[in-house]
Amino acid sequence: MTPLYTDSPGVFDFESLRRQHWVLALLNLMLIGSLLLIHTTLTGYVGLPSPLSIALLVGGFLLQIAELLWLGTTREVTSGLADLILTWWPIALNAVLATALSIIEAGDDHQYFILMVVPVIQAAFRFNFLTMAAIIGLADFLNFFSAYWLQSLNEYVEAGATSLIYTMAGVLVWLLVNNLRQREELLKCNLEELNRARERLTAEEKLAAVGRLSSAIAHEIRNPVAMISSSLATAARPGQEEAERRKMFEIAAAEASRLERLTSDFLAYARPRPARIARANVADTLSYVAVLANAHAANHGVAVALDADPGLEGDFDSTLVQQALLNLVLNAIDACPGGGTVTLRARADGAMRLEVSDSAGPIPAEVTAHLFEPFFTTKPGGTGLGLAIARNVARAHGGDLQLSINQPGRVCFSMEIPVHKALSGARTAAR
Repeated sequence: MTPLYTDSPGVFDFESLRRQHWVLALLNLMLIGSLLLIHTTLTGYVGLPSPLSIALLVGGFLLQIAELLWLGTTREVTSGLADLILTWWPIALNAVLATALSIIEAGDDHQYFILMVVPVIQAAFRFNFLTMAAIIGLADFLNFFSAYWLQSLNEYVEAGATSLIYTMAGVLVWLLVNNLRQREELLKCNLEELNRARERLTAEEKLAAVGRLSSAIAHEIRNPVAMISSSLATAARPGQEEAERRKMFEIAAAEASRLERLTSDFLAYARPRPARIARANVADTLSYVAVLANAHAANHGVAVALDADPGLEGDFDSTLVQQALLNLVLNAIDACPGGGTVTLRARADGAMRLEVSDSAGPIPAEVTAHLFEPFFTTKPGGTGLGLAIARNVARAHGGDLQLSINQPGRVCFSMEIPVHKALSGARTAAR
């Protein structure tokens, strides 16, 4: 017997089995019901069977209804015992009914061997060839059993033709089912091989990404370290003037500061902390970012504007969002020409949408293709991690960051943060 199992070893797939047996049980119910209907409404043509035959058919009909009810109400099975029971139950029921009715009505022209249709189909679906052949043999025996009692050549010919149909139908279904099983096994093997290839490819991509990241880190660290080393070496040379020595120390301090900033940014990118979602005022968050960026904006002759409803609230980690927005605003200030404006805008249209736009642009296509890649930057002294960190923050909230507008005179980055369902449900319950 070939049981139905899921892809996970030892896990019983009762749903597949239940659907198959539901169809077979319904077919069997219709078959027994048809025999009952014929015996009770067409007695003038087929004769009146014995009360015991009617009782057996009624009993089989009720048992089949009970099986359908059980299949309809049972949802979970923890072992293959149900597989064994549901596979053999209709075979045993119909074999007993067909045999008993053939014996009870021996000598009369009857068609009770038709009850073996469902066992033959079930055997073709679930068993090996020898077991199926044995069940077909029982059906053929019951078929010829009726012809034997009637002792008619026509009955033998009819029984032979019916047996041939049984045999051909059973073998054909068995061949089709096993062909499908072989194809399914082949497909399963192909899928497993595909999954293994995908896992290998993913591992290789991760290693390649780690290699690129390591190379970028080494490149970014090497420059300030080299500057620090050469500045200190120059300052330590005998005969250096004090002014030159101070200049070398200032260069070393500036490069050390740059190295510290790079390290901090990399840690923020590589090990982002989980978002601590809480209710916060959106306008206050944007205002705080604007205050932090005002000094940098003034140095570049750029204005920072706010466009947010003072009463707008959202569910987010205000510290992380401030960090992400500050990176976006500083980038916009650096890109914006003197006299331009950087605008922080907040909107709520199902999800919270935070936008940072400036009056520069457009960003070249060759740059937009790499905007969110770590360590990619077009700014002198930039770490290339600001946009990558900002996108990580957006995704930590279940949203995303994208370049929504890129046209002459306007560039806009949009951070979308979805409504947090847990907090929304809590507020609804509180109301």
